[in-house]
Amino acid sequence: MKKPIVRKLRCAVYTRKSSEEGLEQEFNSLDAQREACEAYIASQKAEGWMLVPDRYDDGGISGATLERPALKRLLADIETQRVDVVVVYKIDRLSRALMDFSKLVDVFDRNSVTFVSITQSFNTTTSMGRLTLNILLSFAQFEREVIGERIRDKVAASRKKGMWMGGFVPLGYDVKDRKLVVNKAEAATVCMIFQRFIKIGSATELVRELRAEGVTGKQGKLVDKGYVYKLLNNRVYVGQAVHKGTAYPGEHQAIVSQSLWDKVHGIIVQSPRHRANLTRTQTPALLKGLIFGPTGRAMTPTHTRRGGKLYRYYVSTDVLKRDAEACPVRRVPAAEIESAVIDQVRGLLRSPEIIVRTWRIARQALDGLSEADVREALERLDPLWDELFPAEQARIVQLLVERVDISMEGADIRLRTQGLTSLVADLSAIQPDQRRAA
Repeated sequence: MKKPIVRKLRCAVYTRKSSEEGLEQEFNSLDAQREACEAYIASQKAEGWMLVPDRYDDGGISGATLERPALKRLLADIETQRVDVVVVYKIDRLSRALMDFSKLVDVFDRNSVTFVSITQSFNTTTSMGRLTLNILLSFAQFEREVIGERIRDKVAASRKKGMWMGGFVPLGYDVKDRKLVVNKAEAATVCMIFQRFIKIGSATELVRELRAEGVTGKQGKLVDKGYVYKLLNNRVYVGQAVHKGTAYPGEHQAIVSQSLWDKVHGIIVQSPRHRANLTRTQTPALLKGLIFGPTGRAMTPTHTRRGGKLYRYYVSTDVLKRDAEACPVRRVPAAEIESAVIDQVRGLLRSPEIIVRTWRIARQALDGLSEADVREALERLDPLWDELFPAEQARIVQLLVERVDISMEGADIRLRTQGLTSLVADLSAIQPDQRRAA
């Protein structure tokens, strides 16, 4: 008698492990699953079963998603008619979600592919096999949900005890033995940011200073406004662990004192517009809107404090918005460039031709004004300058300076005389022995 012809069935083994723990071992969980499946396929050799050479292994990926590289390759091979049987160690290796598994079964049915679990023997081509499959999947999904609840309960209980439960490691700390430990160098940066925010009162101005000084976060990137606000609001720095909005005493050491935290948040609760206005009044910027860098972009005023002393700068907006290499002149000391501009202005006011030109323009608006009156009024600016309020100094500079261009070679200062008439009127109203600061 002739032996019946046995149809060859190409069998693909799929393996999966949720965590990456142990995958570095020479013989790991994926290898164990595959070895058992290959042995089962070998036992079905008489039925025409044969193992395909491709491996479909997903290590460190949850069964709650279908976004798995090896699974996608398997489905692609099924769609191209390269697989007849899918073999797994257990059903939940393929999926733990009932809805996801029904999608996979649809793909199997459409391509006449049989699904086999070697530890839960059934055949998906029969109605009883489908019933068994749905029951097992329901229990697998139930198990996954119970595990999720246990994990959430464990995290909540651990946070209440102040334990570190992983996630983003804040600047100022390192993780050792699953606990936060203080990184002294980074902790000093954190304290500096808290203290300077109190002095400046503006996150925008603080970020400008920090970026100009090259201050970076945990990942080595320059800090931005969002990063600074997140840092200032992180209760980890006062030794607390937060879970769903509730703070608990943490196991880790605090970096910031409670009094420093309270001062910072006393400022944060104020209106940002109020804080910005306060900052502007405390930091005079004579050349704001007038000074430009080599790239043609404006330079913005900023300042820093060291040892109780204020240092002011003009920083390129290219550096603030892009990176430190975007502009060849990153920043210039405010005192130096302002002093140079003021010297140019004072030299302009002493120039005979400027005095005559100003008198000719001013006499039309100011009756009875002589050339000597104009000269005396303009000369009066020198002894008065240091007595003027910052806002008055800035107004005079805005009247007389058209533009200041900074380059690698120096500064190009362009002056204008159109505002001299208004300036003469103001100065003429001041008596020679009068001082505004008095």
